[in-house]
Amino acid sequence: MPLPFLTADRVFEATDDVPLPYDDRDRWRRPYRPGPWRVAVAALALLLASFVLFAAVIIAVTAELPSAAVVFALALLVIAAALRLLRMGVWVSARGLRHVGFLTTRTASWEQVVSVRTVQQPVRWLALPRTVQGQALLLGRQGQDATPTPLMTTHNADFLGRAEAFDRAADSVEAWAEEYGPR
Repeated sequence: MPLPFLTADRVFEATDDVPLPYDDRDRWRRPYRPGPWRVAVAALALLLASFVLFAAVIIAVTAELPSAAVVFALALLVIAAALRLLRMGVWVSARGLRHVGFLTTRTASWEQVVSVRTVQQPVRWLALPRTVQGQALLLGRQGQDATPTPLMTTHNADFLGRAEAFDRAADSVEAWAEEYGPR
């Protein structure tokens, strides 16, 4: 029984040159993986949500439904927060650059982007008020004041303790800006 998909002797056809699904440049994509700190916090939040959902079921069976609905709504709020936490970061596409925060999302088309560069500066440690010396990827936009917006830093939840990953991600975002930015 021949299995042509496992053998190397089949003939190459021109129709095999179809772009892969992840090669779609118009889809929004994060050019790096979420960091272990972000994933760990989201996993713990989802674990907490499962316990709260279990409590909502117990309350619904043994007590009043309005109190169970309140606990169920609290569990949905925790789930939504965990999913939003996983969604945070820098996203790129052929249309522009998107910075997703916990409560806000800012999108800049490539025509608005003046510069994307990595600089050495004091950065916030895990988004807390404390600052440490690190690197930041800054976005300069047209019509914006003189202070560029920091997109990501070496000490945020995605790159804390992963300097090489920050360098690869910053290089990737800078490459997207160079390829699609205004000439």
